[in-house]
Amino acid sequence: MKKQEVIVSVTSDIATDQRIKRICSTLHEAGYSILVTGRQLDGSLDVDNFPCRIRRVRHWFNKGWLFYAEYNMRLLIFLLFSKFDILHSNDLDTLPANFLASRLKRKILIYDSHEFFTEVPELNRRKTVKRIWEAIENLIFPRLNHIITVSNSIAREYCRKYGKEIQVIRNLPEKTEIRSPRDPSYYGLPPGKKLVILQGTGINRERGAEEAVSSMKLVKDAVLIIAGRGDVIPGLKEQVKKYSLNDRIFFLPAMPYRELMQLTCICHAGLSLDKDTSLNYRFSLPNKLFDYIAAGIPVVASPLPEVKEIVEKYGIGLIIENHSPVEIAGKISKILYDIPRNHWKDNLIRASEELNWEREKQKLLNIYNYSTGNYNISSGLPY
Repeated sequence: MKKQEVIVSVTSDIATDQRIKRICSTLHEAGYSILVTGRQLDGSLDVDNFPCRIRRVRHWFNKGWLFYAEYNMRLLIFLLFSKFDILHSNDLDTLPANFLASRLKRKILIYDSHEFFTEVPELNRRKTVKRIWEAIENLIFPRLNHIITVSNSIAREYCRKYGKEIQVIRNLPEKTEIRSPRDPSYYGLPPGKKLVILQGTGINRERGAEEAVSSMKLVKDAVLIIAGRGDVIPGLKEQVKKYSLNDRIFFLPAMPYRELMQLTCICHAGLSLDKDTSLNYRFSLPNKLFDYIAAGIPVVASPLPEVKEIVEKYGIGLIIENHSPVEIAGKISKILYDIPRNHWKDNLIRASEELNWEREKQKLLNIYNYSTGNYNISSGLPY
């Protein structure tokens, strides 16, 4: 039987986008032939241990409307001259080219919305640009047949808005044992300190990073590791310098996922402090929450509905009441010093046994099987 050819399109960094890697690996193992097409930036990491073919393109423009116009134009030309059976479009910024190519070539399109794209904070501050993206979404979304997203809240909102059935595939980590965690000294961290981590590939505005830095003035014998990249990093470094926190706050660059998890598992608490300042943040289910669970560390988290539900259901951390540094410091200190680490251990193990990609990926395979007609009709839809 001929392998189904799938082209996966992204604008994110393929090297650090774990959802892309998990989805592509799962489809590859299931017998699909996968090509991932993305972009090459000056700071892009090398892609290691990726089982599928990769195409990375350097663009003349890398931000703003010129980038999105160039990206979709070049992607459309590439797709029109490529052989494929299925297109997998990740987020609204890749959808125009994928939708046109799927219609012109009469092929299957699966749309994967990683966030509530039209409600991201960057668009809320740029009303004209937001209206353009909303017009694109309003034009295409009602015509889609296979749609997936990352949280129940986003799925419900899209269903309310467009009356479409949306399948939820959470971005859960694989059940992999971290066999070789490194000593803190490997990262230049001081010995004998409690380690708190805030990690992410998008440490941006309104994600609580500034308050996390300020809170460390109030937490004794602990350091905060900010691991990743984002648009607030330069400002955070200025904040650290201003308040003489150089010995309390450590910045580490974006790193391959396995290395990031080696770092995370030696920490004593993880922070997930996104603010409820946009629908996208309100409905989000951050990857870092599940990474902390997989690494076996309790979390201090903001009361976003999806996050709060996970934290309270499994008992794997504390929820802040507000974003004041005093409140954040109090919750961090309670985890580090008032509650024994063993208190969290069994709950984190139970959560990691249930919240993992090995269980979640079957939903993805069901969607692909249904979209291609490869399912047992007597059992009904495989959702």
